[in-house]
Amino acid sequence: NKNIIYSGETALYLHGLTDREYSHICFTVPIGYNATHIKKKNKEVRYANPEILDMGTCEIPSSSGNLVKVYDKERCICDLIKDRKKYEIQLYQTAIKEYMSSKEKNLSRLIEYAVKLGVRDEVMMYVEVMI
Repeated sequence: NKNIIYSGETALYLHGLTDREYSHICFTVPIGYNATHIKKKNKEVRYANPEILDMGTCEIPSSSGNLVKVYDKERCICDLIKDRKKYEIQLYQTAIKEYMSSKEKNLSRLIEYAVKLGVRDEVMMYVEVMI
C-alpha cells in the first residue's frame, strides 16, 4: 500500500540504528486514512499531515528481503527526538549514537527535516555535542 510508511522502532531497526528487534511494527499513514485494517496485534499506526508524510521516504529491503517504503535515517532521528517520550532511553541513546557516528549521515538533510518538523533546536543540540 503506497500510503503506509514503516517508521518508529521498525524503521530504526531496518536501518541498523538499533540492534534490538522491534516489539511491534510501526507504520505512519496520512491523517484521515482509515487504518482499521492494519490496527492489529503488534502493530502501531501513527498519523502525519500530508505535507510532511512523504518527506524522507526511501525503499530498503525488509528482514524478509522485500522492498518496503520506510523513512530515511534522518527522518527517523528527527521523529525519534520529536517523540522521545515514546521510546525507551536505551533505544533512544543507541539510535542517536549510531546515526551520529555513521559515515552515511547527512547533517544538512537532518537539519532541513528538523526545521520542517519543529525540532531544530533539539537536533542542533545533539549535532553540536556528538561532532
